[in-house]
Amino acid sequence: MRCPFCHKDQADRVLDTRPAEDGAVVRRRRQCKACNRRFTTYERVETTTIRVIKKDGTRVPFDRSRIQSGLQRACWKRPVSDKQMDSLISKVEAEIEKNFETEVQSKFIGEQVMQFLRELDQVAYVRFASVYLKFQDVRDFVNEVNSVVEDSNENF
Repeated sequence: MRCPFCHKDQADRVLDTRPAEDGAVVRRRRQCKACNRRFTTYERVETTTIRVIKKDGTRVPFDRSRIQSGLQRACWKRPVSDKQMDSLISKVEAEIEKNFETEVQSKFIGEQVMQFLRELDQVAYVRFASVYLKFQDVRDFVNEVNSVVEDSNENF
């Protein structure tokens, strides 16, 4: 492990190890032996690389950061923390690993993100849906907002 502060390699010791919230991640608190600064690392179990089949038929390796960038745009100026977004992405990854071995349709990923985001923040959901579902005009927005409002009324 390289210290993020002094950049010394292999000069740290582990102070604490514990599982993170989602269970698929190990959180380690470390201290650099050279500069004595502390930092946290997260370790994920690396599974076989799942390939995503895009709408045009091309196949690309699954990239967690693509979901993250879409979520960051949808959740911009919304009360959604990075921790909540990471948890959402972990849930999507768990669904992919549970249902697929080597390849997954991009449509499945988008639907999973929309499902979990709808539960997390309705405004962010409508923002994400507007891009993912390629809304053409304001009626598409109104229809989606109406469905969110109807679901909210049913739950209360």
